[in-house]
Amino acid sequence: MRMLFIHGAGGEDDDLPLAEGLGSLLGAAVDMPRIPDDDMSVDAWAAYVRRGLDAGPDIVVAHSFGATVLLHVLASVPFPAATLLAMPDWTTSGWDVPQYEYSAPLGVSLSLHHCRDDEVVPFSHLALASATLPDARVVEHENGGHQFEGVLGEVAASLHV
Repeated sequence: MRMLFIHGAGGEDDDLPLAEGLGSLLGAAVDMPRIPDDDMSVDAWAAYVRRGLDAGPDIVVAHSFGATVLLHVLASVPFPAATLLAMPDWTTSGWDVPQYEYSAPLGVSLSLHHCRDDEVVPFSHLALASATLPDARVVEHENGGHQFEGVLGEVAASLHV
């Protein structure tokens, strides 16, 4: 089994334990392309995400900014399911960065996970994301912070495998 994990902005190293932890719990080989943050445009990041999807993973998980880019890619590249961790909201109700705003991709089963004590992306962004993605499954975690520390088992158990 192969898992594509899209890290967050500047998260190549910070997100590695998260990706490897989920991979270990699932018995999956982890493909986490290292996406440089010198160009934070959706198009620059999307090229890496598309290549990852083209490789045919069994599971797709994206964290923070990587989840945002994944949603943009899924609007044009079909994939049956994805799990989005600690995804920011970019509307005026969230961080107000219109270039990153996303919409619901068609035909993709989505799960949104967020920890109440996330110190990077406010927990309130989960409600904003679920309003934009009304068919997504929403999973709240009491603790775990931005890196889902101590709750990887819960996340892994809920993944679309």
